[in-house]
Amino acid sequence: MELKTKRLILRPLKKSDWKDIVEGVGELDVAKMTKSIPYPYTKKDALEWINKNIKKNRKKEKESYNFALELKSEKKVIGDIDLSKINKFSGTATTGSWINKQYWRKGYITEAKIAVNDFAFNKLKLRKLNSEVFKNNKASNATQKKVGYKLEGIEKEQVRSLSTKEIHDVNLYGLLKEDWRKVRLRLIKDLNKKIKNEHKRVGN
Repeated sequence: MELKTKRLILRPLKKSDWKDIVEGVGELDVAKMTKSIPYPYTKKDALEWINKNIKKNRKKEKESYNFALELKSEKKVIGDIDLSKINKFSGTATTGSWINKQYWRKGYITEAKIAVNDFAFNKLKLRKLNSEVFKNNKASNATQKKVGYKLEGIEKEQVRSLSTKEIHDVNLYGLLKEDWRKVRLRLIKDLNKKIKNEHKRVGN
């Protein structure tokens, strides 16, 4: 399963991606905002995670989809986004993502989320997506709200980050299909404008 956007290819992980994965989540500023990524992060960690996802992709009845974010211009994996806990009966799933620190604030996660949300709501016929974000992760909380997620609750001292051993409050977000339809076109318009401005800066 592949999804394509203007700048990205969202595709299954490959064993050859391990170097890009280590570079991306090997940065503490990335790892510390996740629940289960260790620090330091090694080749062994990356290959174990990749192999685990390769096995999941072989299953006919998928409970999750994991997409590597390959930047077309560099042919490099710069992040990851997933759909997990897929429940076709309830019509729900949970999303999560990370991105290499070198590529922050360029709109890549928003671009990936547009593609994954469309896939979840249109192809998988889900009705709601959930997302769990550390309360102190300002960038991720802002992104959730930007793409239409609504804060539904807070779990106090719920998660210990494997990388830092710190305990975090977790913000619980939800995105209904009808709410996604309301923000989708605006998001695409804003993203296209951002990409156009980036090209102008590079050209100058």
